[in-house]
Amino acid sequence: MSSAARFPDESFAVKPEGCMPVKRSACGRLAQRHRRGRKLDPQAGLTLIELILATGILLILAGAALPYARATVRAAKEAELRRDLREMRDAIDRYKDAADKNQIRVSADSNGYPPDLDTLVKGVTLATVGGSQTTKRIRFLRRIPIDPMTGKPDWGLRSSQDDLDSTSWGGQNVFDVYSRSTDTATDGTRYSDW
Repeated sequence: MSSAARFPDESFAVKPEGCMPVKRSACGRLAQRHRRGRKLDPQAGLTLIELILATGILLILAGAALPYARATVRAAKEAELRRDLREMRDAIDRYKDAADKNQIRVSADSNGYPPDLDTLVKGVTLATVGGSQTTKRIRFLRRIPIDPMTGKPDWGLRSSQDDLDSTSWGGQNVFDVYSRSTDTATDGTRYSDW
């Protein structure tokens, strides 16, 4: 009687004459099945249902993260808008201080404020000190920043003669700047009111 018949639940290979039966490994059995072209194991891969479920879970997680990402981008734009407004208003104040100290020449009807934002970027020539001519220029802004809410370097301007809530610029001078965006901020105020 062969050893395979004696042990039906285990797979043994019979060696030629006088050798002990040797047990085949599980890897050997899988390799043998694969070579014969049979299906390996019903649990040997992902089924279509498992793939659909995994994809669905990933879509739900991505959908939950999307509002957080949008809020983060919006908060970053709001912080950039606040910084840009502060930078331009600071430049206007430094121009006004220099005009009040007679360090730069300004027209009498300007109240000491710059005529436009380009003047802050291009700079102005310092006034003569003690009768000596100077060609030194002082700049107050490196560049006009881009409004992060509109994507353009087009800011709303107010002159010192305009009303505080005016949306049209009188053109006499630049007393204040604001965003031309009509959107509402996360705190409920309009960006144009900042």
